[in-house]
Amino acid sequence: MIRAFDTFSLPLLRWFDPEDAHRMAIQGLRLLPPVRKRPDDPKLAVRAFGLNFPNPIGLAAGFDKSAEAPDALLRLGFGFVEIGTVTPKPQAGNPRPRLFRLDRDEAVINRMGFNNDGAEAVLRRLAARASRSGIVGVNVGANKDSSDRVADYVRLIETFAPVASYFTVNVSSPNTPGLRNLQQSAALDDLLARAIDARERVRASAGDTPVLLKIAPDLSLGELDDVVHIARSRRVDGMIVANTTLARPQTLRETNRAREQGGLSGRPLFRLSTRMVAETYVRAEGAFPLIGVGGIDSGGAALTKIRAGANLIQLYSSLIYKGLGLIEDIKNDLASTLLRTGRDSLSEIVGADAATITAEEWPVR
Repeated sequence: MIRAFDTFSLPLLRWFDPEDAHRMAIQGLRLLPPVRKRPDDPKLAVRAFGLNFPNPIGLAAGFDKSAEAPDALLRLGFGFVEIGTVTPKPQAGNPRPRLFRLDRDEAVINRMGFNNDGAEAVLRRLAARASRSGIVGVNVGANKDSSDRVADYVRLIETFAPVASYFTVNVSSPNTPGLRNLQQSAALDDLLARAIDARERVRASAGDTPVLLKIAPDLSLGELDDVVHIARSRRVDGMIVANTTLARPQTLRETNRAREQGGLSGRPLFRLSTRMVAETYVRAEGAFPLIGVGGIDSGGAALTKIRAGANLIQLYSSLIYKGLGLIEDIKNDLASTLLRTGRDSLSEIVGADAATITAEEWPVR
């Protein structure tokens, strides 16, 4: 059924403005009749952050910004779904157009600006599904006009702890002015300290909700040293590597679209984001698991990200070009690799190539 849906929908959606097509996809998922999810190969199960994932493939934040269709997405085969970015107050985001396809590069540029329905509406939707199974993480951020951005994160963690499988503290979007400054040492240390304190305050009533940190791929290695050191000292539960990049690789073919402001995602981000996964892995020294994001569009790309140090992976942009069938393709490829190599789980190969990758020349920006 998914293959037939891809065959029909992918060419059709390309006729529409990218943001209109995205809205249509969300509406389509909301109308999708319940389908029984195919059981995953038990060898694909991953335990990370104290959670049991049926498979390692997640949907990255940015697709279902306001938690309109997490259960439909889980039924399509994702091992977990991350909604958001959610801000305390509803936010319209930046002016349109703000989403651009780079077709020949299988890439996307966005400058959405944390557009979402706000905490109240998202909480209502997540509370309505609280009795259902499936891992749904909540990616949290600050309102653009907030006078105290750290307080926004604290408020969201306290609000969503009863209904979130995990939190992602997003300080890496390039589309909210000044947000990436929260990755600087003193600011990040204060933010993570207060975020963890907020989680601890509601632990008794809401349970133990993992807190993850999502970083940009554009950090220098010196900056990454500081970020990982602070993440370890503040005892975060994991890191997501990485968000979109402000870089524009010289290999891009859609040169006119490449001039658009915003974060670049998709295939051109793969080498840089994979390098950052490996660099983060060797610095973390097993202190916490990693989620690898950026340019994963095949089973081989997923395997490379895992061997670089990712325990789990996330997709988004590649679905625009490859369709929903990509989820099963990657799972089948990962399961075949384990069978062929006589391994019982993906954990046996996490980080296997990290040292080699960090010794290579830096990816061309």
